[in-house]
Amino acid sequence: MFKLAHISDIHLGPLPSLSFRELFSKRITGFVNWHRNRRMHLFGSTLDILLDDIRRQSADHVAVTGDLVNLASGIEIRKAAAWLRELGDPSQHSVVPGNHDAYVPGAYEKSMRAWYDYVRGDLAPVEWQEDKRIFPYVRVRDKVAIVGCSTAVATPPFSASGYFGKRQARETVNVLRAAGEAGLFRVILIHHPPIRGATSFHKRMIGIRRFAAVVSSGGAELVLHGHTHLNTVHWLRGQTGPVPVVGIASASQGLGGSKPPAAYNLFSIAGSPGAWELKGERFNLSRSGDDVSTESVDIFGT
Repeated sequence: MFKLAHISDIHLGPLPSLSFRELFSKRITGFVNWHRNRRMHLFGSTLDILLDDIRRQSADHVAVTGDLVNLASGIEIRKAAAWLRELGDPSQHSVVPGNHDAYVPGAYEKSMRAWYDYVRGDLAPVEWQEDKRIFPYVRVRDKVAIVGCSTAVATPPFSASGYFGKRQARETVNVLRAAGEAGLFRVILIHHPPIRGATSFHKRMIGIRRFAAVVSSGGAELVLHGHTHLNTVHWLRGQTGPVPVVGIASASQGLGGSKPPAAYNLFSIAGSPGAWELKGERFNLSRSGDDVSTESVDIFGT
């Protein structure tokens, strides 16, 4: 049995001191939003509590579906790189970027360079190469193929949308088909929810229909995303039946906000092609806020 843990929307804080030049951009809106809203509800201690419990569960792999930072300043990106190194071996932790990791033009490239060991596929060059596309990447662990996709793009102020384009769609179909032919359980990691209506218009994923076509033609067994800071389950049409699309609350969300408190999902994967067994459990921050509830929630309600 392979155990895959899923966390998302880390939003490492607090915000560092930023220069006027750094704030003279879309960052000013995020800066105001942080001080008026996020800083009151996002706490680093909740993230540590979740990670301690994930280690207790002896997860084989951890998936992080984006938004490691807030305004994608250089200091934040370097801090996130240090956090990833503390998290553990890159071979056991897979990351895809979110919109906050590509907050302004140029930030995406800086983030991917700094976090490269956690976002490169098994067959990718060991060293970062500026002219090489990273996504989709493929990592094979046990009987599981982890396929990382990116919707992270810089957007104008008051927009947090993502983009899944034609080139990435074509390549994702190819890797999904190859993984299926190899008899692997296919998990897609993506930041924005690939579900129409799952979030507001200005936060949507552009290319939802394209992604749905990728899943139906390429094949997949599970899709994991973040972005909404909500615990959700949707479904997409797959080759052999519905494919679960699972979102998770922010890993740094404390108690008392409008969004659910921090949580992580734990998936147990067993079986073989045509007879896969998938169990999904959600572990939430406890009511006291200082540990994780010992009682899990059955994600699929079976």
